[in-house]
Amino acid sequence: MDENETPRLGLAMLLVAILVAAACAIVYELLIGSTSSYFLGDSVEQFSLTIGFFLFAMGLGAWLSRLVRDNLLQRFIQLEIWLGLVGGCTVGCLYALYAYTNQFRYGMLVLIVIIGTLIGLEVPLLTRILRQHGSLRTALSSVLSMDYFGSLFAALLFPYLLLPFLGAMHTSVLTGLLNWLVGVVVLFVFRHQLSRRSWRLLCFQCIGIGGVLLALLLFSGPLVDRWESALYEDAVVYEEQSPYQKIVLTSRGDHVRLYLNGHLQFASVDEYRYHEALVHPAMTLATNRQRVLIIGGGDGLTAREVLKYGEVERIDLVDLDPAITRLGMRNPHLTRLNENALSRQQVEVINGDGFLFLQEEHPAYGVIIFDLPDPREESLTKLYSREGYQLARRLLSPGGIIVTQATSPYYARQAYWCIGQTMEAAGFTTLSYHLNVPSFGEWGFHIGALNPIEAHDMHFVADRRYLDKSVWLAMQVFSLDMARVDSEINELDKPVLARYYRRGWSEWF
Repeated sequence: MDENETPRLGLAMLLVAILVAAACAIVYELLIGSTSSYFLGDSVEQFSLTIGFFLFAMGLGAWLSRLVRDNLLQRFIQLEIWLGLVGGCTVGCLYALYAYTNQFRYGMLVLIVIIGTLIGLEVPLLTRILRQHGSLRTALSSVLSMDYFGSLFAALLFPYLLLPFLGAMHTSVLTGLLNWLVGVVVLFVFRHQLSRRSWRLLCFQCIGIGGVLLALLLFSGPLVDRWESALYEDAVVYEEQSPYQKIVLTSRGDHVRLYLNGHLQFASVDEYRYHEALVHPAMTLATNRQRVLIIGGGDGLTAREVLKYGEVERIDLVDLDPAITRLGMRNPHLTRLNENALSRQQVEVINGDGFLFLQEEHPAYGVIIFDLPDPREESLTKLYSREGYQLARRLLSPGGIIVTQATSPYYARQAYWCIGQTMEAAGFTTLSYHLNVPSFGEWGFHIGALNPIEAHDMHFVADRRYLDKSVWLAMQVFSLDMARVDSEINELDKPVLARYYRRGWSEWF
């Protein structure tokens, strides 16, 4: 049968193939952007590179399509089959690159160019195939409309279903299988238009590549476990990909560590130093401790320290990710460590955006504690912004205190002092202090109050393992290499803090 004798069902199948192929293309792009952000941080940079190089490679593929002069159906089927193989292996390749080499960034760009080039070939080939059965105007409108519809479908599916429920590895392999399936279906629908030799060759490719993808799907769990074990010092005892982040809990004997997107959040062996420093100075300075707001701290360790004060009647703990607070309430490693703090009757766990929570009306709080991830990305800096602190100020009772963790005054000196100066720009009098947490090194905090802070003669009453009066006085002394430096104010419209943070840490790690 000649190519021009394409049945109506075949034309409909080609339109469906366009939609599916476009959806797969967007998923590959999102997978590479999110995985590289997970490993390298700075999601703005990673997605910018991913999108830019993808578009460049797609343009390259579109230009190369002019070299395909005949056997268009055969070439399209081959394209889908091999794109399925490369796309299906994408996340596995990225994991292996990060775990076993120092060339992650270059490997990522090579993958982007290969996948983007193959994707760029799709639309021109399909347009030329459909052009044989109608006008160019009809062919272009059909191809582009299906392409855009598929892109929207994938963009909605990825964050709400694929990533949180399947994880990056399974999503990658299943998307590759979907690309492969498009090639297989088109092969069978149009088998009469192919020569016997082409038919056999394509069948062998389908069987071989399909077998590889199915094997990868079957063994993806053990492979991910092996790669992740190479990333962490201790055995992984819990992992989950939530809609917001990758959560990993590791264990060695009685000691546990929590990682979010590959970044250490605490080590049980010394977390008490951090949490005592975060909580007890602020709670001691506050004139009213009945109502406390914790933004972040979904692991329950900050709440554990706050609950050591008998006058606390209510703790509102606002954490964006329900997977973290669920872990803090149910995982035996964490409930032992946080003393079941999140299940205590005084604690109300609220899963939502802390910035939006601060915009709402609430009874005033005597203490507001920001136990946040480091501001390594622009999206994480809004609660460190002048606007965020102004919202917190609005919810403070008279004599109220706010406190925030503020990264390292040694490794990220300008970022640390930027946070303090941003609090001052929001109308607070600040008190800055630091300590050594062995798992992190030097770590800093800022306290904010609406009145002058008298903090030298403080008497701590709650149970502690580290903090006492003499230690507290020493914590307020900064050596010359950690002394205050000037910085711009961090604002929503100009999130300079993330740049300061990345620049500081990049000099060391």
